[in-house]
Amino acid sequence: MQINSIAYALPEATLDNETLAGLYTGWTPEKILNKTGVSIRHIAAESETAVDLAEQACRKLFEAGVSPESIDFLLMCTQSPDYHLPSSACILQHRLGLSKQCGATDFDLGCSGYVYGLALAKGLMAAGIASNILFVTADTYTKYVHPMDKSVRTIFGDGAAATLLTASETEKVGAFSLGTDGSGAATLVVPTGCAREPRTAESAREETDRYGNTRSRDNLYMNGQAIYRFSLRVVPQTVDEALAKNGLSRGDIDLYVFHQANTFMLEALRREMDLPQEKFYINMEDIGNTVSSTIPIALARAEAEGRLLRGMKVLLAGFGVGLSWGATVVTW
Repeated sequence: MQINSIAYALPEATLDNETLAGLYTGWTPEKILNKTGVSIRHIAAESETAVDLAEQACRKLFEAGVSPESIDFLLMCTQSPDYHLPSSACILQHRLGLSKQCGATDFDLGCSGYVYGLALAKGLMAAGIASNILFVTADTYTKYVHPMDKSVRTIFGDGAAATLLTASETEKVGAFSLGTDGSGAATLVVPTGCAREPRTAESAREETDRYGNTRSRDNLYMNGQAIYRFSLRVVPQTVDEALAKNGLSRGDIDLYVFHQANTFMLEALRREMDLPQEKFYINMEDIGNTVSSTIPIALARAEAEGRLLRGMKVLLAGFGVGLSWGATVVTW
């Protein structure tokens, strides 16, 4: 299997640091940038959904020469589905006019979703089920964010990416290291809205924490310190496990592309692993953390900038909500 091409879509509306600084006492645009590495985020309109953004990304892929008729499986990763049911992938299959003989399914993962999707796609191809997979990531986390919760509103943006994965004689996507620790599920969560805790008037009651962040149980909550500690503990180990499974060392990798969580965390990971800056890719200042789409957007941008060339070995690592993590090595 190989990554054939990637396209991505971002909402038109944006939210800049100047606007946010006007809302939060004691915060300046520079402080927000220094804490997050983000200056601008793209924000989905009220009526704009993950499926809408996914369709835009897929159509960009088709405009670049990918044939919709060639797709025999649609795999969609989202934690922002249009409905509890049906599957967003089924809706997207119809809107794109894909064959009715095309398989289509969703899976629910966030920051590790791109790596897990590659693993699932590789399994489908190895089983002879599909040979041309349209792998879509799309999230609109900002719809879950309370406007006065600076801990998450300064970080997240919305977006989607579409990746064409094709069968190849030479395997271009290597072995995987995957992991899960569901005991940390509450560190990044929207508590209400599904079967475990339906939304009520009580769950919508807003509270302000000791850091000045306001939210209700209907909103996204993130324990940033716990996520940071988890990432520093798990990511270096996962990277080394993926390298070992692929018979490689850190020095064999031409480019490291991690989930673009925030610049502070990425730089901490780079220093912890002693990775050279020229081999470590960060690109999120004008889009923010787009959850499942950060890695494919980063890959597309790195290629456009000339940082990612044919034949390069790229290590991909995703980590976060779940808690879930994964890494693999791709030959571009």
